[in-house]
Amino acid sequence: MAYHLDDTELYFFNEGISTAAYRALGCHACTGLQGERVYRFAVWAPEARAVSVIGDFNEWNPKADPMRMLGTTGVWEAHLGFAREGQLYKYAIVTADGSEVVRADPYAVRAEPGGTASMVYELPEFAWTDGAFLARQKEARRRPISIYEVHAGSWKAGLGYRELAHELVDYARVMGYTHIELMPLMEYPYDPSWGYQVTGYYAATARYGTPEDLMYLVNRAHEHGIGVIMDWVPAHFTRDAHGLRRFDGSCCYEHPDARRSDMPQWGTLLFDFDRTQVHSFLLSNALFWLKEYHFDGLRVDAVSCMLYHDFGKEDGQWLPNQYGGRDNLGAVAFLQKLNEAVRELPTEKLIFAEDSTAYPQITHSKADGGLGFSFKWNMGWMNDMLSYMEMDSFFRKWNHNKLTFSLCYAFSEAFVLPLSHDEVVHGKRSLLSKMPGDYWQKFAQLRLLYACQYAHPGKKLLFMGGEFGQFIEWNFAESLDWLLLDYDKHRELQRMVRDLNRFYAAEPSLYREDDSWKGFKWLAVDDSVHSIAAWLRLDGRGGALLCAFNFTPVPWQEYRVGVPAAGVYSEVFSTDDARYGGTGEYANPMAETIGEPLGGFAQQLSLRLPPYGAVYLRYQGEFPDGGEDDGAAE
Repeated sequence: MAYHLDDTELYFFNEGISTAAYRALGCHACTGLQGERVYRFAVWAPEARAVSVIGDFNEWNPKADPMRMLGTTGVWEAHLGFAREGQLYKYAIVTADGSEVVRADPYAVRAEPGGTASMVYELPEFAWTDGAFLARQKEARRRPISIYEVHAGSWKAGLGYRELAHELVDYARVMGYTHIELMPLMEYPYDPSWGYQVTGYYAATARYGTPEDLMYLVNRAHEHGIGVIMDWVPAHFTRDAHGLRRFDGSCCYEHPDARRSDMPQWGTLLFDFDRTQVHSFLLSNALFWLKEYHFDGLRVDAVSCMLYHDFGKEDGQWLPNQYGGRDNLGAVAFLQKLNEAVRELPTEKLIFAEDSTAYPQITHSKADGGLGFSFKWNMGWMNDMLSYMEMDSFFRKWNHNKLTFSLCYAFSEAFVLPLSHDEVVHGKRSLLSKMPGDYWQKFAQLRLLYACQYAHPGKKLLFMGGEFGQFIEWNFAESLDWLLLDYDKHRELQRMVRDLNRFYAAEPSLYREDDSWKGFKWLAVDDSVHSIAAWLRLDGRGGALLCAFNFTPVPWQEYRVGVPAAGVYSEVFSTDDARYGGTGEYANPMAETIGEPLGGFAQQLSLRLPPYGAVYLRYQGEFPDGGEDDGAAE
């Protein structure tokens, strides 16, 4: 690392285009003017009168090691030859009005465990062995993606990064997941925030170990063919005194007008995306996690909050943009910039938008007027599907649109279908507890929900515990109820999710054409009376999978459904399999078409449909219809 800060990098930082600001700002070891090892400290505090480094090395004396301002850049710099790795430090700042504040380093890569200080620390030269895995990461929209969402502290209580590298990775591999998504791991002070109220954006939380331990976790996941995504929080930050709030006595990271900066819903502060240095801070932060830790992607939290000035606010609590509108134009520019920068990386990285609004073209390129995300969470599908599943099956016939409406927009974006942590907290109940009916019916309907999710266009995400039927809501302070696997029904559900993941990964018709009508054709769209739906999934290369769903407890021995191609359809998966806790009585080993028209098709099939069950049947041979039309039954 150079002794003095690079003028070009400082220029990029102030212009809002830096993707490596963390290499300039923060604490870095470098070679001194006499060849000695020194630490260079640099911090952006544009309105400060004076700044000094305080820490273990100078008895926290604000007069011992003053920093110097570098021209008009707003950046202060100091070199300390007596600082040592592992020592704690902060910045003592004299504000414009002469008061004194003490702040942690926004660019520190390691924080004090359980405290508020930053740590003198250089990221290790980790011996990565994941080159072959990274080279294979191409064309994500044409690949199977099944994400296991995990809170590191409560998957199994007491595990650190190193233990998770073995226990969690091995579990995800056996269960057939392609990716693990970790809830936020950037340093945060308040456990009940789950990591969504960040103070140390560049510091991996010390709760679970060291930066090297986290690298070990990611590397071992890659060695076993599993990608790792991190939940990232660029919309807002916590108000804690050692954090970013009024960093140098002025609003460096937030807008000075409370109508722009306050987020009353969460009690946090919103980043000011009209400020170029904020762009550099967050843009560099995203690239930091992707490049230095080899994460395969970021799930961008609260995109809705970024896109709209009035999101989560009442009248009078927000300030319009310069054109009088609600769009946050600075945030739009930042997100486009972020996704362009990620796309330029040498290996494919994925950026997921958690957005609950109808903002257009989230996953379209900037050239086409979009934001450029890899994928968007399909919150509409999630809300409709859970609402449909929670109601007694008697009432589903009058709410059939909740089952079918998502296909009206399924190909407007590249989607992920999320059954995330947000749906199993705050009184919403666990997924299993949401299902109506008796004990057997609850499990049957949860199996049905998962089968519907995997057959629906879009990548897949399931929060931990859902795979074995956690009965109680998720509690961040407690481990999952793994003891439930002592009971047959939970063990059978887990087995089904495992097999469903494996089947999905081996069945191109379920993922290759996820984002167009080429991959989907309705067979039974409007059978609301019987609460039954059926469709074809197509891989665009002659492969076809018929998927049929019965959302009532009434089984069918001969349910007729029209199909576009004559031939034989053989059952390859059923949620009613006895191995999964089903009856095992309604199999379709070989269904041959009947040459009679039905539902606008020249052929029809007679299917056996289990109660609260789903079946997948594979067309034998090359399917003659590529699905080039609008996908709807005539």
